[in-house]
Amino acid sequence: MSLLKLNKDITECRKCPRLVEWRERVAAEKRASFRDQEYWGKPVPSFGDPKAKLLIVGLAPAAHGANRTGRMFTGDRSGDFLFSALYRAGYASQPDATSSDDGMKLMDAYITAPVRCAPPQNKPTAQEQKTCSNYLKREFTYLKSVKVILALGSIGYTAISKELEITPRPKFAHGLEVQLQSGEIVLCSYHVSQQNTFTGRLTEEMFDAILERAKELSLKKCTKGD
Repeated sequence: MSLLKLNKDITECRKCPRLVEWRERVAAEKRASFRDQEYWGKPVPSFGDPKAKLLIVGLAPAAHGANRTGRMFTGDRSGDFLFSALYRAGYASQPDATSSDDGMKLMDAYITAPVRCAPPQNKPTAQEQKTCSNYLKREFTYLKSVKVILALGSIGYTAISKELEITPRPKFAHGLEVQLQSGEIVLCSYHVSQQNTFTGRLTEEMFDAILERAKELSLKKCTKGD
């Protein structure tokens, strides 16, 4: 019930005027290719298995992706890349994520973000990130089974580091692993953005390896914990 209440609080949030104005304007004006669709146009709640061992932390909803569909990483190229990889790794029930009612289910994985509203130019301000951070903080207290926290990009890693008080904080790098005193492991990957995947900075093989490592680490921690 706690996660349900948290997600309800998230979708009703109007704390950041700039983000509220932008997300609602995008939802009203729409992209031409989606003009016949009704946009979500609100903060986007988290999604996945509440008992997940793997917590995936992104950045913020895309203007015509999650801000349109109402579900994290759904309806855009970044989501296409992410969910197809999650499917190959056994974390997702299907490779394609097109809408919030497409039947997608996550097994042992949960997806969240430090910023819940689509920001202009995909760049939330420091104050907007700070304002939104309480939701991520609350989420960490409710997800009791998490063993591995996968940070997508440096902003996701920074947000996690602040909330979990990682000090000293190693510099972000693809494949970086940080052991927390509480037992969880933070694993870093380049973000699944088009900027990274279209240029080859992040390939399917590289991300498959990250997910395989996440699975290994989560199983290892489970064995030790049990």
